Amino acid sequence: MTSLAQPARVFVDPLGGTRAAVEARRWLWPLLILAFCVALSGTVFALRWDATASIVSALPTDSTASSVSESDIAEQIQTASRKALVGGIANGLIVMPLMVLLLACILWVTAWLFNKPAAFGQLMAAAAVALLPIALYHLIYAVCAAYQHSLTDVRAVRLVPSSLALLDGLSPKMQRVLKGADFFNLWSVGLLGVGFSTATGMRLGRALVLIGVMYLMYVGVFFIGLPAGGAQ
Repeated sequence: MTSLAQPARVFVDPLGGTRAAVEARRWLWPLLILAFCVALSGTVFALRWDATASIVSALPTDSTASSVSESDIAEQIQTASRKALVGGIANGLIVMPLMVLLLACILWVTAWLFNKPAAFGQLMAAAAVALLPIALYHLIYAVCAAYQHSLTDVRAVRLVPSSLALLDGLSPKMQRVLKGADFFNLWSVGLLGVGFSTATGMRLGRALVLIGVMYLMYVGVFFIGLPAGGAQ
């Protein structure tokens, strides 16, 4: 019961809960909670998602468009829904554990570069605990989506408005920039800084700045650089 209650403590006592979890190397329950919540939100989204608009917008507009029958469109919609369901479950059960492992490896390399060696189990706990706000986001998303009769792509993006990128009147470039200003992501960055400080012995302020810089690099590459390159 102590291991199961540890993740809940992180939400009411971020500093003490994170430090206790990292020192005790408790990463299994946070990881299981993260995988479950992400898989749950993906499943509920797939069950509520109306893929009609996405499929119709992707249909050819030239002379071959008339050869696409209503049965073909219905089959494509059903296939898209099934892919969304499988992808949502796989994202929780496979992608999230791999992401936690990758994040722990990045923390290990960072600790080595700064000559602050730490046990990998503690870094694994720091990574898993830091992603608990992401698990909370997906849990909230699953609850909100379950109350929807159907979800379009636009509605799904704005269902849980936690990012400044959802403000009206923004240009596509500014939306990419502000996508990193997400409440749950920034919450995770803060917890990761606390966990990294606990595992390595680095001063908390320095650890928070370091993790913050790493997050800005992540935003620059994945939210700004790669999408802008793909749009060209």
